[in-house]
Amino acid sequence: MAEKIGVYFDKSSLEPYLDLESLSEKIQNKWSSVCPVVRIVDQLASEQGHSTVKQDIDAGEIDAVSICGTSPRKDQEFFDFGQGVSMDRVNLRELCIWAYRNPDGSLPGDKDQPLDLQGMAQDYINMSMNKLQRSEVPEPEVLESVKKVLVLGGGWSGINAALSTAGAGYEVILVEKQKQLGGHAAQMYKTFPLKPPYTQAQEINLQERIEAVNQHPKITVYTGSTLQSLEGQPGNFTANIQVGSEQQQESVGAAVIATGWEEQDTSYLEPMGYGKHKNVITTWQLEQMAQKGEIVRPSDGAKPQSVAFVLGFSHVLEDFARQEEEEKARLEEERKKREEEEEDEAIEEPFQKTESYRHLPYTTELTTMTALKQARYIRENDESALSYIIYEHMTASGLNEHYYKAAQDDPGIMLTKGMISSLEESPQDRLVLGVEDNLIGEPVELEADLLVLPTGLVPTTALDPVVQLAYRQGKAFPELELFDGFADSNYICFPYETRRTGIYTAGCVHQPMSLAKSERDAQGAALKAIQCLESVNRGVSVHPRSGDLTYPKFNFVRCTQCRRCTIECPFGALEEDADGTPKPNIARCRRCGTCMGCCPERVIYFDNYSVGQIGAMISSIDVPEEMEEGGPRILILACENDAYPALDMAAQQGKKWSPYVRIIPVRCLGSVNTIWIADAMSKGNDGCLLLGCKYGEDYQCHFMKGSELCQSRMQNIGETLDKLGIETERVRQEEAAIDDYERIPQIIDNFVDEIFKLGPNPFKGF
Repeated sequence: MAEKIGVYFDKSSLEPYLDLESLSEKIQNKWSSVCPVVRIVDQLASEQGHSTVKQDIDAGEIDAVSICGTSPRKDQEFFDFGQGVSMDRVNLRELCIWAYRNPDGSLPGDKDQPLDLQGMAQDYINMSMNKLQRSEVPEPEVLESVKKVLVLGGGWSGINAALSTAGAGYEVILVEKQKQLGGHAAQMYKTFPLKPPYTQAQEINLQERIEAVNQHPKITVYTGSTLQSLEGQPGNFTANIQVGSEQQQESVGAAVIATGWEEQDTSYLEPMGYGKHKNVITTWQLEQMAQKGEIVRPSDGAKPQSVAFVLGFSHVLEDFARQEEEEKARLEEERKKREEEEEDEAIEEPFQKTESYRHLPYTTELTTMTALKQARYIRENDESALSYIIYEHMTASGLNEHYYKAAQDDPGIMLTKGMISSLEESPQDRLVLGVEDNLIGEPVELEADLLVLPTGLVPTTALDPVVQLAYRQGKAFPELELFDGFADSNYICFPYETRRTGIYTAGCVHQPMSLAKSERDAQGAALKAIQCLESVNRGVSVHPRSGDLTYPKFNFVRCTQCRRCTIECPFGALEEDADGTPKPNIARCRRCGTCMGCCPERVIYFDNYSVGQIGAMISSIDVPEEMEEGGPRILILACENDAYPALDMAAQQGKKWSPYVRIIPVRCLGSVNTIWIADAMSKGNDGCLLLGCKYGEDYQCHFMKGSELCQSRMQNIGETLDKLGIETERVRQEEAAIDDYERIPQIIDNFVDEIFKLGPNPFKGF
């Protein structure tokens, strides 16, 4: 714990709005026993400012630093004074000065600084002092990492992931279930343009890469093999591989899942004539024809003279969508019932195959580019042939626009926006398509020798638990409805991440993508796997708290073996022995603190983040005894990933909010222990607002389910408040994404208004 804390004010950020001399004097009086150094520096974010702090550390005058000035999101690396020094940032500029609005609605000026602003700054400094006093310098738990990466899947993505990893100097175990490498790419004729001028499809040159894999000294290839199980934790996984009739065991440090896709159940295409009319085929069937050099009509083997490509037919999918919604509702009902019946039990969900028809109600860039490419195939196959592309939506972004325009310039390719209203077959096996809502404006009929429908890509992870994880939560990746069976990932922030630390996805198990995007995706996943190996080797987390040295610690003497931590951990970082005592897998942990938040005995903590530490910070808030004189006091616990940055940005945009709130960032709302709220209310705070990520189907929570878990705990908080005789309306959880900076000040002000209506907390003054 910090025994000698140095407090440093950044004059350039804080004056003239704050009286720094007065604040310095109060710190020296209140914290004299632990604060030997208080300095006002002209500009802390400068070489001179950094040197001033460093000199005090090197002289042994202080062992912890409190930087009072700008947001902790600014100049992070600059204010790093070494691993042995505890450091805290007090955000007096954004969350105090810039966001401050006087109680009467006016703004602070250069003179006559309002006492409320000084008091707010004093509260935040006191919080920092209590925080540092209860912080230990983290000592990393270093695990010796196996510098080897498992790549599962030997198609285009897997091959590129293996080559990228090996090219960086790391060993690779490449496992492919087929007897040859190549996957679907081996059955393709050409790919979209990969180089300038981006107007012509290109040869894939797959064989060159396969040879590079087979000849690379750092790549071991297992073909005709499957992964039977993956056990352990990042840095020290054990992969059990079935090779023919034998089992091979390999130690790996991380894994890249690149098992690709399977073709959608074609029964979904029946409303568009597939299976009924011989000359209705899929884009995948046409691709295989082109690869073999024989694009013909299935009905008679003749070259088609006219081919229609249809992109999107959502109007014929309404029945399927309705059935899907009914099935979702039924499954949700069953899930809730199971949770109620087995609340304290960890439920291993039985693996259910994804209903593949869910993958075509929309048009993606992949289906657009495939139609453009294959329309050119038809023209190459016969110069006199015609291609029709009938689309609901045409998506060709970036450099692909050149390819789209090249197709437009071809006189044998006609593109029109429209909807297929009818489909009939003529006596000569030709197809007659009725097209409405087209660019001509009137219904038209088109005759085609061949009708080509988009192929839906179903990720292999939705069809089988290809990874076979040895986790208490189950063998497969948790399936999120939002991602239609693709390996779950927070696409916006961590595009390769899954809910299983150290295991990354690439290619079409990640999302539908072209070969060009799959190659880049594979390189990215390979780099993340390498980063994971090196992070484990240094005892730091990979993401989202990249570089964090802390990890959860347990006071097992007081542990009651309730198993709440092992059940609620989103990442499988905690298991338990036969008695129910937690068994940490440190390298799986993402340092969210969910285990700490759910522990009823409060026996879980981090070196620099604990129940006692945040509790002491809450106690630092000066709560006026009379609401009429000093106003209410409202505690805000803000998620550091979304809500806190949104508050920062709101202040930077000139937004203001009530001066009666005090904000404490938390790692995740999942880490919020109910004792914090109970203590805050029992000590006279008039309200508590929890600001965290959105939850539900379209959530963006960095820790997957932290906000959702916090919301479920709110029921317990309500019961506690009832027992204390405090209105439950005084505590609220609100969703706030990082881009809600326009809205978040109004959320705060609305809550403050409601607290005024409720009046003072009954515990005020006790």
